[in-house]
Amino acid sequence: MFGAFKRVLVGQPLRTEMMHNQRIPKWKALAVLSSDALSSVAYATEEVLIPLSLFALTAVAWSLPIAIAIAVLLAIVTVSYRQTIDAYPSGGGAYTVAKENLGTNAGLVAAAALLIDYVLTVAVSVAAGVANLSAAVPVIAAHNVAAGVFIIGLIMILNLRGVRESASIFALPTYFFIFSFLVMIVCGAWQFATGTAVQVAPVMHETYPALPLFLLLKAFSSGCSALTGIEAISNGIPVFQEPAQKNAKTTMLWMSGLLGFFFLSITALAHMYGIVPREGETAVSMLAQSIFGRSGFYYLVQASTALILLLAANTSYADFPRLASLLSKDGFLPRQLGSLGDRLVFSNGILGLSLSAIMLVIVFQGDTHQLIPLYAVGVFLSFTLSQSGMIMHHLRTKHPGWQKGLAFNLAGALTTAVVLTVIAITKFAHGAWMVIVLIPLLVMLFRQIRAHYVFTAKKLFTATLRERRPVGKVKHTAIVPVSGIHPGVLDAVRYALSIASDARACCVNLNPAATAKLVEQWHKLMPDVPLVILESPYRSLIRAIVEYIKQVEAEDDDDLVTVIIPEFLTERWYHKFLHNQSAILLYAALRSQRGIVVTSVRYHL
Repeated sequence: MFGAFKRVLVGQPLRTEMMHNQRIPKWKALAVLSSDALSSVAYATEEVLIPLSLFALTAVAWSLPIAIAIAVLLAIVTVSYRQTIDAYPSGGGAYTVAKENLGTNAGLVAAAALLIDYVLTVAVSVAAGVANLSAAVPVIAAHNVAAGVFIIGLIMILNLRGVRESASIFALPTYFFIFSFLVMIVCGAWQFATGTAVQVAPVMHETYPALPLFLLLKAFSSGCSALTGIEAISNGIPVFQEPAQKNAKTTMLWMSGLLGFFFLSITALAHMYGIVPREGETAVSMLAQSIFGRSGFYYLVQASTALILLLAANTSYADFPRLASLLSKDGFLPRQLGSLGDRLVFSNGILGLSLSAIMLVIVFQGDTHQLIPLYAVGVFLSFTLSQSGMIMHHLRTKHPGWQKGLAFNLAGALTTAVVLTVIAITKFAHGAWMVIVLIPLLVMLFRQIRAHYVFTAKKLFTATLRERRPVGKVKHTAIVPVSGIHPGVLDAVRYALSIASDARACCVNLNPAATAKLVEQWHKLMPDVPLVILESPYRSLIRAIVEYIKQVEAEDDDDLVTVIIPEFLTERWYHKFLHNQSAILLYAALRSQRGIVVTSVRYHL
């Protein structure tokens, strides 16, 4: 039943040799890997305006100069990451670059920052998408957490179906968003050009009000949320069709061009229309209403914004499982995260990402403004480590034209390090401290997992050398715990006789009358197999059997004691709840005992 349900949800399994068919063209990759970056224009302008407007309404004049500074930073980071694509065409992003050039610890810090960033991307994107939906349909606001959890579950299922299939599904909403925002920007600019709309404020001011430096830095750091997700393409090069490296670089340019144009245009229009953030409505919603009124196109813009924000989480679903698999193969995360699922995706990583994001949405009640301060620290820490690693790469390899690449990456490292410092200081009290504390804790966890794998491998190797016993038959006792006689018990006894020279059964005397009847039937059916009756003054079935097995192991000079648990499986899965689960409890109690083999013989009704 579970298998059939799984096939309906995620589809039929794919053969390993079909892996190359899962690669996607540039136009689909833009939808999958750029939706996070493009979606940030829906809230980045608002994040700049909020601290400025709270200080004074005249302070919003600084919004466009701050946006221009962020756009310059975007250009620097984009050029820097194109260098990374050239140097590491197999992908891996900041983790691979930092680990190979700055050492394992730096790589683990970058990995921790990225994993946190990916989880926050899902939580922030979904929360922001639900907020945009509730702005147009206020009834949703009362159920934003439930809506967020449902949407994350839906995106998880779509990604479990495979990269190619999910890319086809997510492409349409991404291009719908691009089209609707282009129309909104063009219509807004046309209204000012023709005098249809009254311009509240000029694009650029001759003089700007004097503001505290800390306020400007806070607005700048808040607006840097526009840069989140731009590293996704350098991390996900393996999903591109060949030539993957060239296609990735082209897609990176497309994404950065669209992102920079949208962010600057939305910020400029918001300033010209006099948009000031207010509770219960987003800046994009107010801008669209100023341009289109409450017409049908206003709702189209809101719908496309909500869709891109909701589907921006898909960028994390493309990169989080791949990064987790790299860490897993290096021994820093559980090995299950490195396994490909039925649909040639890292299913365990997808499930882990979904559960983590759902937990964040629930804890922070789906509030975007509470989640965003946690967001940018990890992003810019990974930026800085990646660019610093590329500096060392250029100095170490000195390939043709390395001086030009060194200059780009040096500029990228310096600017992102400055922004990281600003964000850490300005956002520290608003929640950034949690990420700053969590990153070293994650690095310690990675180290502990790696130490466990190394310790286990050494112990197994030394035990193999120390215990050079010949491979052959072993002397052991087989014990069959029984509570009655049914075909499963008969099969278990037959199996015990076939593998052991000493086969016996045991029964705990919880009901003297039933035990006497069992002994009588046993001697008639299997007189040659001893049945040991165990007394249990405290009526503990499991404890009595475990103590008897330990006694047998201590008294007999055997290599092994095999415990064979007879079971019967009901015709319907839900019928099992009508029977006790003593077999499961006994298995759980014995599985960790040294020198004891536990198996079961099942009889299907």
